[in-house]
Amino acid sequence: MDIEKDTYKTILKPSQEVVYKEKGSKFFGYAFPVSTEEAIKEHIEVLKKQHHSARHWCYAWQLGKEYEHFRANDDGEPTNSAGMPIYGQLQAFNVTNIAVIVVRYFGGTKLGVGGLIQAYKTAAQMALESSKIVEKTIDETFFLQFEYPEMNTVMRIIKDENITVTNQKMELDCEFEISIRKKEAKRIFEIFENTYKVKIKSTLDLGEGKENS
Repeated sequence: MDIEKDTYKTILKPSQEVVYKEKGSKFFGYAFPVSTEEAIKEHIEVLKKQHHSARHWCYAWQLGKEYEHFRANDDGEPTNSAGMPIYGQLQAFNVTNIAVIVVRYFGGTKLGVGGLIQAYKTAAQMALESSKIVEKTIDETFFLQFEYPEMNTVMRIIKDENITVTNQKMELDCEFEISIRKKEAKRIFEIFENTYKVKIKSTLDLGEGKENS
């Protein structure tokens, strides 16, 4: 993934159920927004109960805002005839944090490897086409620590830079949790790092930060 890229595409809610038919076989396609492998397993188990008389529950998933984790599973179909075609559609739509599951009912006529590849690809494509794909930013989280007299200074920077405050404690010793778009993270970090009497820490930098004098 391009190191400069700080957005990713995903879906916010499950797709509609879609079905692709070929020579008597039926392929039901589903796309789910997911963030963990455990959630993926739960969706598969639900579909196995819903389609208890089906023959195969094939799937592929991609996780991580930088598209770093993926897996494909043929669930008994010939090697690379189901999971990889599904995964290919995740790549084609350039999406992540998504699982696509295709459930097959065998219709009595073998489709051959080529036919299976086309069927699983098409069902996955239909599921993704029925989903609303959105683009989200990759953000980094910073923690600010400062005493209350510095509040005006900190708030002015937050307003000028249009920074999102995700959590805050406003007492004599103040703490802010802020979210910064990845491509702006280094610049914003340096602004606060060079601000008098303000400490900044990053979740990506486990150092203690520093107080400027």
